[in-house]
Amino acid sequence: MTQTPQRPADPRVPRARALRRDATEAEKKLWQHLRQPPFKPHHFRRQATIGPYFADFASHQLKLVIELDGGQHSLSSSDEARTRYLEANGYRALRFWNNELGENMSGVLASIDAVANADRPPTPDPSPPQAGGGESRQRAPRRLRKRRC
Repeated sequence: MTQTPQRPADPRVPRARALRRDATEAEKKLWQHLRQPPFKPHHFRRQATIGPYFADFASHQLKLVIELDGGQHSLSSSDEARTRYLEANGYRALRFWNNELGENMSGVLASIDAVANADRPPTPDPSPPQAGGGESRQRAPRRLRKRRC
């Protein structure tokens, strides 16, 4: 039997695991929402590695990064460099303050949802009628089963 070669170990993995394990309360709260509809289909990941950086939350499918910032991030030049790197690689970065999340969770979620669905065409209102004119459909007759004697 031939064995497939193992992938080389990514040195960022232990750090990402530690960041997930030691998540802030704000990160834990937002994560609970990002795992539920309407965000679940976008497959957000916690502490996702993008180049040399760890994004608090990222959807690679949407190319969207969400960062939660505490007071230590005010006037941070490293955050600006991170945002430039992410944007240069096609990602959109959303930043929220931890206290904003606690005081206005619904507003934060609405902002994320608006950006996540910005590229989708809007649903027509009212929705178009279903095939068949919306009439009740009749079931096809069931096939008779042969009886065993």
